Amino acid sequence: MDDARIWTFEESLWTGDADHYRALIDDHCLMVLPSEPHVVTGRQAIEAVASTPRWSHVDLSDRQVMRPEEGLIVIAYRARASRGDEGEPYEAFCTTSIRRRAHEDWLVVQHSQMPPLAVGSKQSA
Repeated sequence: MDDARIWTFEESLWTGDADHYRALIDDHCLMVLPSEPHVVTGRQAIEAVASTPRWSHVDLSDRQVMRPEEGLIVIAYRARASRGDEGEPYEAFCTTSIRRRAHEDWLVVQHSQMPPLAVGSKQSA
């Protein structure tokens, strides 16, 4: 999968409908999210997306792509998303790991989101 397709794939996960999301998330995927319950499986994430309004716009910046081995892509980026005029915009630093099952058949096996506030916090020594 070339870089342009990777980013189109990732953006579609933010803005696509629940059926689209369901088609691209592996049931055995693990996700770490900034809201309860924080650690979820692919199946739990799919269920949550089915009952959550989708993002109407997402901007992915600070994009990085790594290909540690054939059939495995790991990306990192900063997401800024909004739901039209509803509520506050959302921002997070994210990682996603995508695994190829067959030719042109890719599924997300890992995803995490870390809000910027967590980045700026200092830990005591």
